Amino acid sequence: MVTVTDISETPRIALISTHGYVAAHPPLGAADTGGQVVYVIELAKKLAQLGHKVDIYTRRFEDQPEIDIVDDDVRVVRIPCGGRDFIPKEYLHRHLTEWCEKALRYIKREGLSYLFINSHYWDAGVAGQRLSEALSVPHIHTPHSLGLWKKRQMETDYPERADKFEAEFNFKERIQHELIVYRSCQLVVATTPIQLDMLLDDYGMARNRVHMIPPGYDDNRFYPVSNASRQMIRNKLGFEGTVVLALGRLATNKGYDLLIDGFAVMASRVPDARLHLALGGENLDSQEQKILDELHAKVREHGLEDRVDFSGFIADEELPDYYRAADMFVLSSRYEPFGMTAIEAMASGTPTVITVHGGLFRAVSYGRHALFADPFDKEDLGITMMKPFKHPRLYGRLSRMGAHKARSLFTWTGIAQQLVAMVEGRPIPQALDDTEWAEPWNDGD
Repeated sequence: MVTVTDISETPRIALISTHGYVAAHPPLGAADTGGQVVYVIELAKKLAQLGHKVDIYTRRFEDQPEIDIVDDDVRVVRIPCGGRDFIPKEYLHRHLTEWCEKALRYIKREGLSYLFINSHYWDAGVAGQRLSEALSVPHIHTPHSLGLWKKRQMETDYPERADKFEAEFNFKERIQHELIVYRSCQLVVATTPIQLDMLLDDYGMARNRVHMIPPGYDDNRFYPVSNASRQMIRNKLGFEGTVVLALGRLATNKGYDLLIDGFAVMASRVPDARLHLALGGENLDSQEQKILDELHAKVREHGLEDRVDFSGFIADEELPDYYRAADMFVLSSRYEPFGMTAIEAMASGTPTVITVHGGLFRAVSYGRHALFADPFDKEDLGITMMKPFKHPRLYGRLSRMGAHKARSLFTWTGIAQQLVAMVEGRPIPQALDDTEWAEPWNDGD
């Protein structure tokens, strides 16, 4: 239990997410701006619906305003540091002393008090711990991903590049800061069973200081529709044949190249199969463009130019329709702390294939809620993708039960309730033990 101080006015909560483009309407796909930003914004909205005011603290850079209003009870507060230019998340910590000093001045000037601070990712964890100590406010930290896990995965996947990883990802300093934050804050929130295991076994956390709360999705936006409505959406988007969808940031770890290899296997068995890749943000930097060029080259290597479509950025308001229009969604990441897009796809009634190099596959029953495969094994991935199209009963079960699983465990309201209950020391609704995440595969439909 974390002791909080009662205050007479509407209780405030501070969420801290320092890197990327955090905004009321974030430019998803932009540098360092993806699932974590969605997580923080949606969590804030639901905490507000539970009766709190929420301030989301982030870094101010470029021409961003100081305050961005999300709704009546949620706002983004931007604190400048490190100049006007964008700074990658791996190196933002170098400027966090300046950020914390300015954040404290803002908080004291505005006379703000907080029930607790919830920081997201290790850079914000460093900032959150400093604010927590200065304000005597409990600090809850949500890692989202772990440095040790990412380091091991990348060294396994790219041994020939291992000597360059430290300069690119700053692993040594990241892991040192993670250890300090995890041992200093009041509670750590793991979002997957894999994270929970690593926090206990590799980071040496005490079991009573780590809780697992899975991420969520907006059930007001992502839900199945009738076959007639789905066909109208497909016509609007120009989807024809058996469409496999993948979407997200243009990053090597997302495994789109592995998905193309797997799709080549599936395409030889499903004559009308098409792969739709909606990748990147509105503007690509040089590294993202390089990855995209390599993916195009991979498609040409397989001779699949007429069966793979690259659509680029999808506006957030259009995402639900893309999920519903697709016949399958695939999360093919080399490593993935959770996989928000897969949950959104399942919630939309779209059969989903999930990487085994991540946390979500341990939360679902194979053949009931979703399928999972090893993207490094193109035959495993390709044949797994093919199965639902060869077996209609399997396809129907995945569509129906995947949506049910998402609604029962992964809504944002449930995540917000779990966080507040954890802080207040009450029994945590919906929170599950690692051993309870998946149900037997042969349960009744």
